[in-house]
Amino acid sequence: MREPTPLSNAMTPALYLRLATMVFLHYFVWSCWYNTMAVYLGKLNFTGTQIGLAYGTTAIGALVSPFLIGVIADRYVPAQRLLGGLHLLGAALLWWISQQTSFGIFYPSLIVYTLTYMAGHGLINTITLTHAPNPAKWFPIVMAAASAGWIAAANVINFAGLADNNGMFRLACGVAVAIALYAFTLPNTPPKGDAGPVSASKLLGLDALKLFKDRSFAVFMFCSFLICIPLSFYFTWTGAFLSDMKVANFASKMTLGQVSEVGFLLLLPVLLPFLGAKRIMVLGMAAWAVRFALFAYFHEQPSATWMVLGGILLHGMCYDFIFVMGRMYVDKAAGDGLRASAQGLHAVFTLGAGMFVGSWLSGVVAQHYTNAQSLHDWKSIWLVPAVMSAALIPIFLALFSEKSAKEIRA
Repeated sequence: MREPTPLSNAMTPALYLRLATMVFLHYFVWSCWYNTMAVYLGKLNFTGTQIGLAYGTTAIGALVSPFLIGVIADRYVPAQRLLGGLHLLGAALLWWISQQTSFGIFYPSLIVYTLTYMAGHGLINTITLTHAPNPAKWFPIVMAAASAGWIAAANVINFAGLADNNGMFRLACGVAVAIALYAFTLPNTPPKGDAGPVSASKLLGLDALKLFKDRSFAVFMFCSFLICIPLSFYFTWTGAFLSDMKVANFASKMTLGQVSEVGFLLLLPVLLPFLGAKRIMVLGMAAWAVRFALFAYFHEQPSATWMVLGGILLHGMCYDFIFVMGRMYVDKAAGDGLRASAQGLHAVFTLGAGMFVGSWLSGVVAQHYTNAQSLHDWKSIWLVPAVMSAALIPIFLALFSEKSAKEIRA
């Protein structure tokens, strides 16, 4: 029996705790290995290109997981059971991955794992949106537990001494088992019962391609894809960079970005009426360029800690002003009829294609600027994404203009 959703707009403390715990544990698993994997793989003598490809596995998961969500969860299996089953499978894969030292086995194993993990994003969203009263109000509050889980895992990794060894995957394995068992206790979230034909175009958001006839929407999607290429450099190489620069407790310091993310998320609705979507997204692009420049020149002044902390604290502006603002723009542009398809297409362009190309390119660039003694030329590595981010700004300013949803779909 499905547990009844409260009829009032008030979230009961018990329900909030159940949903927030689910979100916390889910993101804790990811943060265990994602922040510092490059440091560990460097010790395994993986090349820069190989490390970049390893980080691109989450993009592959983001591209394929809509099929898992759209076909299985919507038609056959309750969301909470599917979430538990995927995390159990993921736990076994994480333990297997922790034992692998050759790229030929490690890489395909990580691909299979990220297919199971990235599918969980949609499942926790479904469970939360189904059972939270007044989802518009409570969904972002529940999802704040994601940042808490990310921060907690990074600090555990840092202080337990797991930032440069396979212990990060073993810890992720243990927590994956915990959330798997916990998921089976969550409120029942049955399939939606969609008996219509399965459409790949619908699952991947291709129904929204009609919106591309509007130039500004096309420019927005193209620039969203392109900005994900330089931003992949941050996710792939920041841990290794801070480790090389001998920044103390670097895994913990990286979590300042999640603290900043919460702050800028609260600031976003305040700024939007005054600046508009276009200016906010331009500020996001500029923030990425500034962040990479700070990292590049910190390489020459390793005592200037403010440059590292400043670059990390810009994460909120970098992420929220591009991703969150972008999703809000897509929601407005698509309207009710194409909302789901348009959001799916945006995810394919950004978390899928953009992050995959960016992760691969970041590996190629890092390998190019690494000498035979495995010493990185960090200034050159960081200046590449800095220039790429800055180059997008005049293109976006010149070609993008804000329009109403009616004008875009006309």
